[in-house]
Amino acid sequence: MAVTLYDVASEAGVSISTVSRTLSAPERVAPSTRARVRAAVEMLGYQPNRAASLLRSGRTGVIGMVVPDLENPYFAGIVKGVQARARLAGSVSLIVDSDEKPQEEVALVRLLIQQTDGIVLCAPRALDNDMSLLSRVPVVLVNQVWRDVPSITIDHSTGMLRAVEHLRALGHRALAYVGGPEHSRSDADRRDGLRRAQELYSDLTITSLGNFPPQVAGGEAAADLAAASGATGVLAFNDLVAIGLLRRLARRGLRVPEDISVVGTDDTLVAQLATPQLTTLHVDLAQLGKVAVELLLDLIARGPAAAPGSPSPAIREPLDLVVRASTGMAPASSASHTTS
Repeated sequence: MAVTLYDVASEAGVSISTVSRTLSAPERVAPSTRARVRAAVEMLGYQPNRAASLLRSGRTGVIGMVVPDLENPYFAGIVKGVQARARLAGSVSLIVDSDEKPQEEVALVRLLIQQTDGIVLCAPRALDNDMSLLSRVPVVLVNQVWRDVPSITIDHSTGMLRAVEHLRALGHRALAYVGGPEHSRSDADRRDGLRRAQELYSDLTITSLGNFPPQVAGGEAAADLAAASGATGVLAFNDLVAIGLLRRLARRGLRVPEDISVVGTDDTLVAQLATPQLTTLHVDLAQLGKVAVELLLDLIARGPAAAPGSPSPAIREPLDLVVRASTGMAPASSASHTTS
């Protein structure tokens, strides 16, 4: 039986994510931990590059990936990680875009089943519709949890709680949240973080402004509602929505952060290119993609003979708050929220 990533993690006494980092980005792992992982790899004879043997066994050597929107830098960052790790394994990655359409997502998965050895399904929207076909191919979910399918997710709940605590420390007591797609797991997790914050801090008022497209246009559509809500701090579903907020608020003559503070999520490249630069929640997007491919390669190596009831890992990555120029002290009054 082939040695898997789980075996190495168990032998070294570390997480699967740590093993993946040691193999793909060793400089990001503490020397002592790195030594333990490498010792386990050598002792067990773990071989991360298995493409040649997979091809000889009649497999395609192709890894599929479905994303909701390739124009979104969040998904582009994960794709970079998937491609890098697949290339390291000698595999080809086939990336397709569902354009945020659940029906298209199902059709693309159906297509990839015929052309790939396994699929990385990123932030899927259609799991509750028609995804019984996932049992026909190894699948790893990114940013979603569903049944016993292996997954890697982000702790958006705790991240959002930290963002609220940051704004509260700056004196903000009236906050608003601009949500994302209605069936998004990430949006549900963020709202859970807001609920936790509301329970912890009775002096806060947190208003949900609704669900909006996860693009710049979504933020622009929500900006007038944010201004009318009387909130002095706004938390956005992602960085693109935050950029839309900044643009529309500026056109209304509202200053960020003097009149209203804005927080994004994901720390994509646009966060640093924005004016002002965005305070946001950071996660290593490329690492998410690399870990997803590691999990998928192990599933493929185990094959259909994997024992029933085998553990399906659910890895959860933390978010770090990155403070930049889009957040500041709460204004002395909300009078500045009138339209100029």
